[in-house]
Amino acid sequence: MDLLAGKRVGLVTNPTGRTAAGVSDIDALFRHPDVRLTALFGPEHGLRGNAENGVAVDSTTDSATGLPIFSLYGTTRRPTSAMLKNVDVLVFDIGDVGARFYTFASTMAYVMQAAAAEKKPVIVLDRPNPIGGDAVEGPVLEPGQESFIGLYPLPVRHGMTMGELAGLFNDAFGIRANLTVVPLANWRRGMWYDQTELPWVRPSPNIPDLATAVVYPGAGLIEATNVAEGRGTPTPFKNVGAPWLDGEHWAAALNAAALAGVTFEPTRFTPINNKFAGQSCGGVKISVTDRVQFQPVVAGLTLLASARALAPRAFTWEAGFPLMIGNTWVQQRIDSGVPIAEIAQSWQPGLKSFLTTREKYLLYPA
Repeated sequence: MDLLAGKRVGLVTNPTGRTAAGVSDIDALFRHPDVRLTALFGPEHGLRGNAENGVAVDSTTDSATGLPIFSLYGTTRRPTSAMLKNVDVLVFDIGDVGARFYTFASTMAYVMQAAAAEKKPVIVLDRPNPIGGDAVEGPVLEPGQESFIGLYPLPVRHGMTMGELAGLFNDAFGIRANLTVVPLANWRRGMWYDQTELPWVRPSPNIPDLATAVVYPGAGLIEATNVAEGRGTPTPFKNVGAPWLDGEHWAAALNAAALAGVTFEPTRFTPINNKFAGQSCGGVKISVTDRVQFQPVVAGLTLLASARALAPRAFTWEAGFPLMIGNTWVQQRIDSGVPIAEIAQSWQPGLKSFLTTREKYLLYPA
């Protein structure tokens, strides 16, 4: 609190931003006698975390505090000078899921850029990476593929906390904000979220639990195809499929690949919204049996390659797939029938280089 005493505070948060006692940051700061909370900022899914993915959120007024809520997922995705007029310091407190294409890290980068431009300090309150800080996987984003689902050259699974990413963005990628990271207490890189004894709070509507976060760096890639990623069902990203897929054949093909730490079971589901709403989909249930050995990106690409092989006339890529995977060559090689294991070998040099860069910004021990 010494960093905020006597300051006008702009708070960037969502439901993951809460104290150890479970009190929302908004309430804790608004009630604090030494702090003047003057503005609220919400990322994708909104300040209250209830807007669906990709749905623009309007700026409004918070009914509980009377404070302005500036949406960073509406007409603008970065704070403007007008939004920061009554702010002395920006506080960012949002939990992530550990995948590059999850948009909260991009929002943090834009907040830092705005803070640097306005010469206002920014404080990032760190949160655990729920899927651990050891494993790093997937291709590093290449030049020309920068977007809101990947601003900087990170692999799909980066193995960093938001505070560590803030340091990386600020220094290695040249934001140069007046940055303070408030670090975690007692967290180690090998810890999964359920080992922290903290309660799970949905970072967004379709990440209801840790098990979903574990598969998300791979299953999230399915969004950029015409296969349903399970949105509109109780088990998004864990059950995937399409009306034109045979779940029995798909599960058999996937299990024959003998991927580490995961099995696939045939299933059927009917989404109530999103892709194939109201249609019965044949698909598979992703069952992680060993989360340490499990490689979600390899699994996600194997899902897509096998779906394409089973239904080549029905399967299609969406235009955004290169932005999600971070390059154009993965899609091209899958189309050419290159095995996923060989594709994974191709991204290892970039991953090795990233690990060298990343080392400087790690805040926590193994």
